Amino acid sequence: MTFNYGREICGNLSTAQSREWLITNGIGGYGCGTISGVITRCYHGLLIAALNPPLKRTLLLSKLDETIQYDYQTYSCFTNRWFDGTISPQGYLNIESFRLEGTIPVWTFACGDALIEKRIWMQQGENTTYTRYTFKRGSKSLQLSIKALVNYRDHHGTTQSGQWKMGVEEVPQGLCVTPYPEATPFYLWVQGAEVTLNYHWHLGYDLSMERYRGLWDRDDHYNAATFNKTLEPGESLTIVASTNPQSSLDGKQALQERSEYEQGLLKRCSNFSVPWIKQLVLAADQFIVDRPSSQNPEGKTIIAGYPWFADWGRDTMIALPGLTLTTNRPDISHDILSTFAKYLDGGMLPNVFPDDNQTPQYNTVDAILWYFEAIRTYYTLTKDITLLKDLYPLLQEVIECHRQGTRYNIHLDSDHLIYAGQEGTQLTWMDAKVGDWVVTPRHGKPIEVNVLWYNALTIMIEIGDILGQPTGEYKTMARNSHAGFQRYWHPSLKYCQDILDSPNGHDKSMRPNQIFAVSLPHNKTTPPLLKPEQQKSVVDTVAKMLITSHGLRSLCATHHQYQGRYGGDQVSRDKSYHQGTVWAWLIGPFVEAHWRVYGDRALANSFLEPMANHLNDGCVGSISEIFDGDAPMIPRGCFAQAWSVGEVLRVWAKINDPS
Repeated sequence: MTFNYGREICGNLSTAQSREWLITNGIGGYGCGTISGVITRCYHGLLIAALNPPLKRTLLLSKLDETIQYDYQTYSCFTNRWFDGTISPQGYLNIESFRLEGTIPVWTFACGDALIEKRIWMQQGENTTYTRYTFKRGSKSLQLSIKALVNYRDHHGTTQSGQWKMGVEEVPQGLCVTPYPEATPFYLWVQGAEVTLNYHWHLGYDLSMERYRGLWDRDDHYNAATFNKTLEPGESLTIVASTNPQSSLDGKQALQERSEYEQGLLKRCSNFSVPWIKQLVLAADQFIVDRPSSQNPEGKTIIAGYPWFADWGRDTMIALPGLTLTTNRPDISHDILSTFAKYLDGGMLPNVFPDDNQTPQYNTVDAILWYFEAIRTYYTLTKDITLLKDLYPLLQEVIECHRQGTRYNIHLDSDHLIYAGQEGTQLTWMDAKVGDWVVTPRHGKPIEVNVLWYNALTIMIEIGDILGQPTGEYKTMARNSHAGFQRYWHPSLKYCQDILDSPNGHDKSMRPNQIFAVSLPHNKTTPPLLKPEQQKSVVDTVAKMLITSHGLRSLCATHHQYQGRYGGDQVSRDKSYHQGTVWAWLIGPFVEAHWRVYGDRALANSFLEPMANHLNDGCVGSISEIFDGDAPMIPRGCFAQAWSVGEVLRVWAKINDPS
């Protein structure tokens, strides 16, 4: 798929700053920004390094401000919006075009008859960002002057510089920045350029997206140095920013290695002929990162979303099939499943790994149940019986912990359904919480949790049969849970209730969670949870009341608590997060359920087609976390989300599999 925008996009500041780009390094580090070059988020920067992979993400290289002297004219190739509203300079007007080459953002600047290309990418496995300028066309030489603005702060924060003076010293072919004695030093190298050290702050960058989110909306960055180089037509200049003092300075070779890496990802999926799906194969890789530990130095995990999420247990297990198995990378699946097995505790998986290396948080009822489904999907593809043997005792322990009861009042109730929740907790995927206010507590028996529980029991039957283990106990539990599940069906509404036995009784709200009762696979020897006519009614009702171009609404628009717009401060955002906001990842189970009920491939694909257009919006080449519930369904939240990409890939491959 071609992502190529000309002046009709690049020359319109409002449009150009609404489209973002993302580069990653496979260890949790990243870089991102807007097509226009305007910084609108605290997360924008060329090198956000993972100093303790995959976390401790720290902004190091904020931006590079390029000025070109050509044919007695001066051209700015960067744009700043200052806190007083001033836009100066307006370098976006010199952007001839923007495009993606794989995941590499490429700008072309037009300066008279000169064309200069700029590419940005990261070295896989290193906190290293390359920025390469190539003088593509011109009738004479040009002078390229580049100011390097640096920082050293958590990527969630902002900087008010005060009297902070960073340590900057010249080294061969560049400089070393040591923000303060205890900081990790980092380097900027430019071969063949003149280096002039600078020691002052640029104050008052305006962060419009942070203001929209109700957060502090200004930032300062440190002007560490200026690089000057005369280029002849056909010549290139590469700036290398890295925490690795031995990083390669060969920009041409590094670019070739990055291109070969991405071509290798696509070769694994050579059977994918649809261009936008091939782009999602590359997007999928951006979420897969290292999580090394003493027990598992080769451990892997999945970043839930860029720019602000870390790795979450629930998101990892939901995204895993699409990101790793659909893309023919079962070795990554194996590593992730093995990594997370080390964190099983009390029959639960962590919900989130904190940035500060504290004890993982286990406040999720469904992450462990999605783990079962990830294992099932992995084995179906690989037939890796060794991993099944290793994990089976742990899975048995999980079932027993739920039967006996574990954290947060999670237990198997007398009706053979899972109950979860206690005051002040948010345990399902609808987990917004502001201070002590749990927006959607969903205490009781959430429907998707019990679909997943039944699914887990059927998987235990499957694994037991494969390993030659007795399965009678799990068959009995599955039969009992199947019988208990019938309480969810509401005959007059002709759809399933969302929660049973909550402190306020049963919750009949029309939410998307019931779609899993149709979409999730089941053991061939165990019956589905809903009858065929009930499955059809659920799919039809969800389609009528919740479907949008980019996913399912989290609450139907006729509900009195429905919120059609997402934005504002944290209270306003979290109030709407699961109360009508559209979630892209839910398009996966919906399309699969529709395919199961109707068996119409073209009709099922029609629900996915708008996602191809969305790849041109938000984060170019990826899929956003959420969208407004009301038209025109503007993308919100994280601009690139793992389970959004994973579920679209997974379900597209499933319904278009010629076998």
